[in-house]
Amino acid sequence: MKESPIFTRTHDLLKWLLPATRKFPRQYRYRNRQAEHLLQADLALAGLRKSLLLCYELDLLSAGQYRHVSELAQEVGRLLGGWRKGQ
Repeated sequence: MKESPIFTRTHDLLKWLLPATRKFPRQYRYRNRQAEHLLQADLALAGLRKSLLLCYELDLLSAGQYRHVSELAQEVGRLLGGWRKGQ
């Protein structure tokens, strides 16, 4: 299965960015590491949402279960988005 271009480009970005930021002064390194973790969390949440949709489409989750878990994921996404904007 061919990998999505967004994953390939994100990988390329992080592969370049991580070594470059190691040279940053300590006061800036923590924020960059934190931003990296937030990006990883955002990508993981996007993957989770796709998996949940697939579970619903395969009748592994009822409509009510899917609605409930989607609302929870949406709330996490809003919180994560706000945290990332604050960086």
